[in-house]
Amino acid sequence: MTERPTSGTDRSLAARLAASRLATRAVIVVERAWPLVLPFLLVVALFLSAAWLGLFTRLPDMARLGLVGLFGIAALAALYPLRFFKLPTASEIDSRIETANALLHSPVRVQTDRPGGQAGDFAQALWREHQKRMAARLGSLGTDLPSTGVARRDPWAVRAVVALLLVVALAFSYGPQGGRVGDAFLAAGTRDAVPPRIDAWVTPPTYTGKPPLFLSADATRKDATFTVPQGSDVTVRITGGANEETVVYDEASGNSREIKPDAPAASDATAADQPAIADAPRQFNGKLIADGALVLKSADDELGRWSFVVTPDTAPQIRFAGEPRRAANGTAEINYQIDDDYGPAKALAEFKLAEQQAPNARPLYGAPEMPLALPRRGAKNNAARTTKDLTDHVWAGASVKVTLEAADGAGQIARSETKTWTLPERPFANPLARAVIEQRRLLALDANARPRVLDLMDAITLRPEDTFDSMSNYLGLMSARSRLKLAGTDDELRGVVSYLWDLALGIENGSLSNAEKRLRQAQQALQDALQNGASDEEIDKLMKELRQAMADFMREFAQRNPQGKEQPLPDDARVLSENDLKRMMDQIEDLAKSGDRDKAQQLLSELQDMMNNLRTARRQGQNQQNSEMRQQMDKLGEIMRRQQEMMNETYRTDRQQRGRNGEEGSEQDMPGQEGQQRPDSNEGQQNGAGGDKPMTPEEFADALKQLQEGQGKLKSDLEKLKKGLEGMGLEPNEGFGEAGRSMGDAEQSLGGGESGAAVGQQGRALEALRRGAKDMMQQLQAMQGDDGNAQGTRQRGANRDPLDRPTRSDGPDDNSTVKVPDQIDMQRAREILEAIRKRLGNALSPEIERSYLERLLNLK
Repeated sequence: MTERPTSGTDRSLAARLAASRLATRAVIVVERAWPLVLPFLLVVALFLSAAWLGLFTRLPDMARLGLVGLFGIAALAALYPLRFFKLPTASEIDSRIETANALLHSPVRVQTDRPGGQAGDFAQALWREHQKRMAARLGSLGTDLPSTGVARRDPWAVRAVVALLLVVALAFSYGPQGGRVGDAFLAAGTRDAVPPRIDAWVTPPTYTGKPPLFLSADATRKDATFTVPQGSDVTVRITGGANEETVVYDEASGNSREIKPDAPAASDATAADQPAIADAPRQFNGKLIADGALVLKSADDELGRWSFVVTPDTAPQIRFAGEPRRAANGTAEINYQIDDDYGPAKALAEFKLAEQQAPNARPLYGAPEMPLALPRRGAKNNAARTTKDLTDHVWAGASVKVTLEAADGAGQIARSETKTWTLPERPFANPLARAVIEQRRLLALDANARPRVLDLMDAITLRPEDTFDSMSNYLGLMSARSRLKLAGTDDELRGVVSYLWDLALGIENGSLSNAEKRLRQAQQALQDALQNGASDEEIDKLMKELRQAMADFMREFAQRNPQGKEQPLPDDARVLSENDLKRMMDQIEDLAKSGDRDKAQQLLSELQDMMNNLRTARRQGQNQQNSEMRQQMDKLGEIMRRQQEMMNETYRTDRQQRGRNGEEGSEQDMPGQEGQQRPDSNEGQQNGAGGDKPMTPEEFADALKQLQEGQGKLKSDLEKLKKGLEGMGLEPNEGFGEAGRSMGDAEQSLGGGESGAAVGQQGRALEALRRGAKDMMQQLQAMQGDDGNAQGTRQRGANRDPLDRPTRSDGPDDNSTVKVPDQIDMQRAREILEAIRKRLGNALSPEIERSYLERLLNLK
């Protein structure tokens, strides 16, 4: 028998037992109730799924009521098993606790039991001790999970299918075709009373830039008139209603056209499926071409009317804004104006040869392509300008007829007047390069001219030693000839034409033209990408190529310019730095990515103009610098001439002084006048006897003083010349330093009255000046030509006349070729010849001396 725990039982033990019994009671209740309630819950879930899936809205009223009654009977039947439910007893709860915790000897029930019969004191004490020992086993009590046994009753897991169906139906109920729980208790007529929803809007063409126009929500409004561009799309969408709506567009001219609804997405829907999609949205799409009214009807009822005034799309107009011309960098430049109500979509320049080709001509290339940049929005007079390098096209230099063509977004095309123009061509100064370009043009314009081109190549390569400055150019032309001779298709012939262009560039300008070509190609590629709406990834790639090409061009530009020499700039000149170029390219990239492609194209065009001006300024700067170099070399020639005259004057002064003193053969003679010492000495004797009047000591001192001053000024002018040459990037060699020292020594000798020593020192100064002039000329040739031997050879060849004789240069002669005597040299030669003749006229001259002088005059 059982009883309440004795007062000696631990209070905490009693609390733990109470909590464990409560949890165990709940577990047993769930185990017994869940299998009895589950059938009812499944019936309810099926009812909700049918309602949310819209099944009741698609059934007739009788079928709907029958289905609802069936669900009610099933629910009542599912509640019948609940009558067998019983609550658990205390003994069942304690037994479940002992079973769940695997306790032996019933320690839970011992706490409430007592001994049977009449127990003595010893028996009571023994029982309490037994209870304490059993209580020690109840340190932590737990409970197990409910075991409903549903899996044994439902081995096919039908309950999971019903649960999944319930979740899907709940999600479907939020859609336009979903149902509600109340649909099971509503008649069909009550549900169909909902009016249709009408949405209507107009979408203008994309090229107009206009936003969509949403029509008035008041479908019964009669006075609504909307102005839309021609070609706009009108859309009417109807949700709900009786599925009998029609849309008709009544034009102002009296014509009417019906707008059919779009086909449903499931085109293979059967007739049995039509009721299921009766409430699907219907959409009508049509184009607005002329003025009229859009009428929406349902049977005989008019649901809506919208009137439209359609603005016609006028055709574009394009015209020249000036004559086509050649830009400063040699590219083709066309200025034009394009007028269109919504802006043009594209434009191009169409070229045709002005001269009629032969009937049997087989050209290898078509007309050059030149897409035109579109005017930016807000541009004055809708003016635009496009430049493109067409110098590498085979039509370059030919007379062409140019016609501009523009098209708008609607496909309307406009053409301008036709102008006759000569396409810009690259100027080639080298005769060999010009010959190669001419052969290229003949072959490209008519492939049938291949035999003639081969003959021209044979004529050029007949004597390569007289025609070619570089063996690489000769080998390149022979390679082109072999490729031309073996070419069997037009593609191979076009390859030869391209090779001839590269060969001509190599002959004319070396590698600098390649850098310019890469820069122009990068600019043109970016221009095309901006016009064609390229992606941001392609814009990034083209910007990297443009930056690399710009860096290569600026590097070669810096190398071509003389170091240390800056050209004077006008007051209003704009200085372009590398930071300016970097900032402009960053702005172009930012504008392109932000969507403002028109502004990016304008900025790219400004960058092209800057680079054109930079290249033009480079050529002008080179011409100006060459002019300054010629001026400096002319100054050097003037110094050499003055030194020669001063040496002659010093020599005459010294000779007159020696003639006065009667000295013979002891003084130094003119440098470079070996073999004339004795004639000059005897001539001094003759002068002393009756030639030039001897100078007095006072006149001799005054003459030396004047010579000393002149020699000092000449030395000062030489120092200024050296500084000027260094400022132009030239490095005066040791010859100028030696000349300056010799001039200083001559100045000191003249100050000391040693005219004979001064003559020798002045001669050494003159010789040093000639060596310095020769070195300067070599430096000038190296700076003006390309960094190779070919250009130097061409430069030397350019300084010779058709008979291979050197021409007179602007600067001093460097004695490297056959020297044509100038006026000073001829005067000195006449003086020497006169002295020889006077010596021969002296009857007192020895025979051996007379024989020597006659040999000098070539008399025998």
